[in-house]
Formats: sequence, structure tokens, C-alpha cells
Amino acid sequence: MSAGTDKIVSSIMSDAQIKAESILAEAEKENESILSEGQVKAAAEKEKILENAKKTAQMRYQQIISEAKMNSRRMELEAREEVIEDAFAKAEENLKEIASSDAAEYKTSLEKVITEAGTEIGGGDLIVHVKQSDVAKIKGNLPTIEKSISDQTGTPTKLEMGADINTIGGAILKTKNGEIEVNNTIEARMLRFKKSLRSEVAGILFK
Repeated sequence: MSAGTDKIVSSIMSDAQIKAESILAEAEKENESILSEGQVKAAAEKEKILENAKKTAQMRYQQIISEAKMNSRRMELEAREEVIEDAFAKAEENLKEIASSDAAEYKTSLEKVITEAGTEIGGGDLIVHVKQSDVAKIKGNLPTIEKSISDQTGTPTKLEMGADINTIGGAILKTKNGEIEVNNTIEARMLRFKKSLRSEVAGILFK
């Protein structure tokens, strides 16, 4: 091979080497760029996953707190309701005890509820129903009760004892034809007044 040929070959080889090194450098640069971009994407994806996990955890935490508050409130209301119902049960027992005695307080109360019932009906000829043990407590005072109802209604009133009823205490009054009835037994009055009394009882118990 002549010196000229050697020079040509050498030159070609040198150019090829330069090109090869340039290609390798470009490839390495591109590889680094790809790797770097991949790392950025991976980091972003990782951050996104972490952020979503935090949001999910926060939402679940708020849900748990909300449920706990609701359950706590429900349990508190149930406990209050139990205390209130217990108070009413005890009140009913006390009324039952008073109504089964010869206490003047109960006799006065009995006459009052009969008067109220007679007045609500509007007077006239009325039938009075009480429990058997209460008949003797009011029978002698019927004229006084009649007068009170007559005075309040402006209608002449006549009271007649009817059949005994099964009750803690109090009375049921009816017109003679049975068309109008007012139930003023202790049980009926407690049921009627329970709603309004409940807030008063709650105010006393939980103030």
C-alpha cells in the first residue's frame, strides 16, 4: 500500500472514529436525558400517588370523625331519652301511690279533673266513670262539682256515677247519649301532656 493510500485509509479511519465517538456521546447524552426525564416522571408520579393517598386518608379521617360525632350524639340522645322516660315512669309510680291513698291532695285533684272534663263538654247531663275505690271519694261532692260546671258553662249540669273503670286514677266523663267523651284519667293526661312536659323535664335534668 502506497503512502497515499495509507493517508486515505488513515483519514477515513480517523473520520470514522470521530463519528463513532460523536454517535456514542450523543447516544449517552440521549440516554442520560431519557433517564433524567424518567426520574422526573417517576418522581412526579410518586408525588401524585402520595398526594392522592394523603387526600384519601384525610377524607377517611374526616368520615371517621363525622361518624364518631354522629354516633356520640345518637348515644347521648338515647341516654337522655332513657333518663327522661325513667323520670316519667317514676312520676307515674308516684301518682299511682298517691291515687291509691286517701290523700286530700288526690281527692282535690280528682274533683278538679272532673270539673275540667264537664266544663270541656259544656255541662248538661253527664256520666262520671272512676275506679271503684274513687267512688266514695267524690260521690258526696257531686253537687258542688255540678254547681262549678254549671257556673262555668252557663248550662245546668247533673252528674251521675257510671260503671267503674280500670285506671290509676282520674275520671272519664261522657254525655248520656255517649256522643261526647273526655278522658281525664291520669294515664290519658300524662300521654297528652308528655310532649310539652318532656322539654321541661329535659331542662330540669340536663341544665
